[in-house]
Amino acid sequence: VQLQACGGGLVQAGGSLRLSCAASGRTFSSYFMGWFRQAPGKERDFVAIISRSRSGGSTYYADSVKARFTISRDNAKNTVYLQMNNLNPEDTAVYYCAARLGGNLSYLAKNYDYWGQGTQVTVSS
Repeated sequence: VQLQACGGGLVQAGGSLRLSCAASGRTFSSYFMGWFRQAPGKERDFVAIISRSRSGGSTYYADSVKARFTISRDNAKNTVYLQMNNLNPEDTAVYYCAARLGGNLSYLAKNYDYWGQGTQVTVSS
């Protein structure tokens, strides 16, 4: 499985960005897909997850992004999205998409099998 993330950039506080992550593989709908982020000097943290389609495509968010970020997936395009609204400087980080092929829901980066290359999001105050 290969993941290709894009959509990062520089935005002012209060602005919006939409990240996209295109995946290879014929069973994309069966993957848990997640977005994680890593700021300089910090660990890679969970941002949002969307479950595999047979589990209903349920979504999960870190408290810090609830009501501002929305994760979604388009299985026909093998793509997962992260719509980020009302961004603030604390959202500045490299954002990574990740795929978990087996097992159950996990918020831990170590449990994800494949990773995209990361895309930088910088929010200026």
